[in-house]
Amino acid sequence: MTVVVVTDSTSALPEPLRTARGGLTVLGIPVLIDGVEYREGEDIGGEVIVRAIREGREVTTSGLPPEELRATYTRLLDEGASGIVSVHLSGRLSGTVAAAEAAAAGFGGRVAVVDSLGAGMGVGYPALAALDAAEQGAELLIAAAAAQTAIGRTSTYFYLDTLEYLRRGGRISAARAIVGTALSVKPILGVEDGRIDVVEKVRTPTRGLQRLAALAVADAGEAEVEMTVHHLAAERRAEALAGWLGERFEGRLRRIDVTEVGAAVGAHCGPGLVGVITRRLP
Repeated sequence: MTVVVVTDSTSALPEPLRTARGGLTVLGIPVLIDGVEYREGEDIGGEVIVRAIREGREVTTSGLPPEELRATYTRLLDEGASGIVSVHLSGRLSGTVAAAEAAAAGFGGRVAVVDSLGAGMGVGYPALAALDAAEQGAELLIAAAAAQTAIGRTSTYFYLDTLEYLRRGGRISAARAIVGTALSVKPILGVEDGRIDVVEKVRTPTRGLQRLAALAVADAGEAEVEMTVHHLAAERRAEALAGWLGERFEGRLRRIDVTEVGAAVGAHCGPGLVGVITRRLP
């Protein structure tokens, strides 16, 4: 009997990491377009969200319901798991953590819920850290602690063409959103303690990518790192950023992936998103 890991699709795990590892369950976040519900990673992806946004359709998301999480936990435990580490999108951005905690309450301590305080691979890296520990034979609380350690070693920065989509979804205040529209300023944001806030303001996308690279370098210090560059309908920008990072971290970069975010994150950030998630390795 081993510990297994549950996470949600906002983790934006690269496909090889998502499908090639046993012991990992990824649940699709509900995404609604004009009131019709889809599941991220199952029947909708980022490209559909981009099209819907550009067509002016109503796009919203919701957290995973407790009953679905409860059913997932029951199935995994019935299949022989000794415990479950459930790692999710920041509880300050979504209700999924609260739903997971409510669902976990009925399993007598066999499910440990971890609030990643992040998004994208800010969720994915802690989930993978818990999975690594579980595969090495760690018990439930040790695997959950590995996820918490990864959270403390992960930083998230992202560039947006506009803050309008975050404002519409209530993930940032209207006052903050003004920053992204006045004088054509482009915002760079960070995720700190589970919240999104403006870190810097730049004038051009190119300058935004340069600052993302500089911020990632500063946060990494002298550590070896794993990195993920996320984007939505901005593959060329993302590849350029990954190239710069590869040069700056030569010899210290264990792995770098370029992935498009899914529908849930994309709905709140909009086309043009480019982000970099950095995990400092021990």
